[in-house]
Amino acid sequence: MKEFGARRFEAFSAGVTPKGQVSPITLKVLQEKFRIDASGARSKSWEEFQDEHLDFIVSVSEQAEQTSHAFSGHPILGHWPYDDPAKVEGTPEQVEGAYFRVANRIRYRLQLFNNLSFDQLDRLRIELKMKKLAES
Repeated sequence: MKEFGARRFEAFSAGVTPKGQVSPITLKVLQEKFRIDASGARSKSWEEFQDEHLDFIVSVSEQAEQTSHAFSGHPILGHWPYDDPAKVEGTPEQVEGAYFRVANRIRYRLQLFNNLSFDQLDRLRIELKMKKLAES
């Protein structure tokens, strides 16, 4: 989102059960496939942002969807589930391919989200659009 939505959004990333470090495969895929330098990224818990005012939360796992309701201010929730690429077994190329597919799908949905006309949509319509994006 920081790549194409920086003028409209401030984006954060966090997990339900952070591992303590960002996956080296994630960093490699972001750098080599998307030209995104995430070397400064760090592994962090969603609880770090619990007191922040957030307008939108996008969860990508069942666990994350459950915790997204803990945020104050009633942010609009979008649940876009993906299979965890860290659970893929196979050759290094197969594992990297799984990470790429997930990252590519997330990127695609974020591009669609960024193109929504928020000033012309009420909360209910935005929630419906978020659900539709999960199906794209």
